[in-house]
Amino acid sequence: MRIRSGLLAVTAAAALVGAAPSPTSYTEADFARVAKLDAHVHANRDAPDFGQVARRDGFELLSINVDYPDFPPLARQAEIAYKDHAADPKHFHFATTFSMDGFGTPQWTAQAEHAVDEGFAHGAVAVKVWKNIGMIAKDASGRRVFLDDPRFDPVMRHIQARGVPLIAHQGEPKNCWLPLDKMTTDNDRTYFSEHPEYYMFKHPEEPSYERLMAVRDRFVARHPKLAFDGAHMASLEWSVDELAAFLDRFPNAVVDLAARMSQVQVQSNANHAKVREFFVKYQDRLMYGTDLTDSPPDPAARAQNPPTTGDFAKEADETWRSDWRYLATPLSQPIAAIKADAPGLALPREVIDKIYYRNARRFFHLDG
Repeated sequence: MRIRSGLLAVTAAAALVGAAPSPTSYTEADFARVAKLDAHVHANRDAPDFGQVARRDGFELLSINVDYPDFPPLARQAEIAYKDHAADPKHFHFATTFSMDGFGTPQWTAQAEHAVDEGFAHGAVAVKVWKNIGMIAKDASGRRVFLDDPRFDPVMRHIQARGVPLIAHQGEPKNCWLPLDKMTTDNDRTYFSEHPEYYMFKHPEEPSYERLMAVRDRFVARHPKLAFDGAHMASLEWSVDELAAFLDRFPNAVVDLAARMSQVQVQSNANHAKVREFFVKYQDRLMYGTDLTDSPPDPAARAQNPPTTGDFAKEADETWRSDWRYLATPLSQPIAAIKADAPGLALPREVIDKIYYRNARRFFHLDG
């Protein structure tokens, strides 16, 4: 759902950074022909558009069902995922989830396990837990629920026994705890302005960023054999150093890049070599994702992060091409979210192939 204003105006005359493209790097012309997988999207509309633009641009999709009030109900998300996967199992994959309704009641564990088993029966390759755990959800007695709550353990053991990874969106960008004028990206300013219930700067009584990250780390440490995908760069998007430390500490963890590319670009504009070295060093632990969301039109819908434009196919194509230009080539481009140009990282082809395709295929057991 991201859009960079002025992206279409970028031409071959855009500034190059450093040397000309190396034979070891891809070019913009390689974009559509290279196999790619967007490991974090949301297909919430029963329509062919998402699949069509994905196939045209050389993408497989991993659509993630999530218990998010701005999305269709979970049953409707599941219905769409089952249909799309059955129609094109080679290109459309999905993650299932469970509801937090009734957490803490005697029947909740069985309900959650039944929900994920239903997803597995229809081809789900992962299970998603969302930021409502830690930021919103309460148990039957009215107490806030955190992911390291031992009442989750039976469900997590159930998922691990099936050999299925967990995708966890815990916390939010660190910008969420900052005043608007201190945030590093405009997309975060817009999203949190329109979602005040998630804007933690306005809720000092709520858990701190540091507490939510500590909870997540305790959870990962307690489940060392559970394959763990930290969605949105594990909410450590603000610092490649912090993310490196997380990956070093937890060998069972990977992260996706969904909806956090602009925060990475802020860092690479400050220290290009450092960010490039991070991507090269952790090339086996990073998966490309966007958070692109194709939802039914709703004139009352609030801003999303990344934002919607009203023309989903155009939006998806521009987002994918912009990210490719940044990660795969040395070319510079204007990034509206940071009000600056961002020179590309020109990652080696073998690194791009892992981040864009091979890591997700391996992690989600898509290769058999």
